[in-house]
Amino acid sequence: MKKWMKATAIVLALMGLSMKNAYAIDTTTVNEKWGKPTVVYGGGLSEAQIKQTSELLGIKDSNTVLTETATGQDLIKYLGSGDGNTSVMISSVMVQKTDKGTGVKVKIKTPENITLVTAEQYANAAITAGVTDAEIEVAAVSKVTGESALTGVYKAFEANGVQLDAKRTEVAQQELEVTNKIAQENANTNGFDASKLDKAMIEIKKELAELKQKQGQLATKEDIERIINDALKNNSLQNVISQDQINALVAFAQNYQNTSAIDSKQVLEQLNSLSKSVSEKINSLVEQAKNEGWLDKIAQFFQSIFDAIKNLFSQN
Repeated sequence: MKKWMKATAIVLALMGLSMKNAYAIDTTTVNEKWGKPTVVYGGGLSEAQIKQTSELLGIKDSNTVLTETATGQDLIKYLGSGDGNTSVMISSVMVQKTDKGTGVKVKIKTPENITLVTAEQYANAAITAGVTDAEIEVAAVSKVTGESALTGVYKAFEANGVQLDAKRTEVAQQELEVTNKIAQENANTNGFDASKLDKAMIEIKKELAELKQKQGQLATKEDIERIINDALKNNSLQNVISQDQINALVAFAQNYQNTSAIDSKQVLEQLNSLSKSVSEKINSLVEQAKNEGWLDKIAQFFQSIFDAIKNLFSQN
């Protein structure tokens, strides 16, 4: 009986670990400060694909959400890139504003189709752009890089009367592209972890802001290089990230500190919230790896029960 209780406790603990960060936007409840959740469909979707995307996002009644469409012109407007071609806009998002202090949370509903960008990369870049306290769900009906999904997020905020700084949205896109490129280039590199890179990016932005606040002026290139190298070392990436990749981070940091994000208390609050979330994710993965051995023990335990029952009947 003691073994049974122990095995059950282990199973429940592992289930709790996997469910800890799960959430879903509630389309049945109206946020009185924001209104209905806002869905922005990629303009390249057909009617059938829009319906499919709606199902992927868990929307049961279209009347419970505000609907917008992201076009190629939106891509140019918010990200400062693209040629205006709407047909390539496939990624879609659902956004809901949340209470102050809850932070930016991103859930990728179709990880099999969002092939390059992680939830934390989306959240980090969205914070740079000026997004605060929001739940964001991303979905795509076919394989896409996912880099343009932030266009939908920004359009959702604008549809609800929140204007984001164009310079910051462009720098946020640079951040997304730089971190994504580094992650892809190091995908098979021993010692690399995308979550650690996400945490390093948070530290870099926080340190830049704190230096500006302390010294009353922007960081020099030497300051930026030191901050980046310290952040990489803090996250055990100093022997993984190449000099070319560090140079790309320096270029981003120089642009970042020349936006209003550098002086924003809201950005620091959002970064602190995201940092906590990323740290919890890293710790959960470590614990999960430690606990994986228990699964075999549980299986062996049940097998021993079946064998004992089998032997009992065979003896009779």
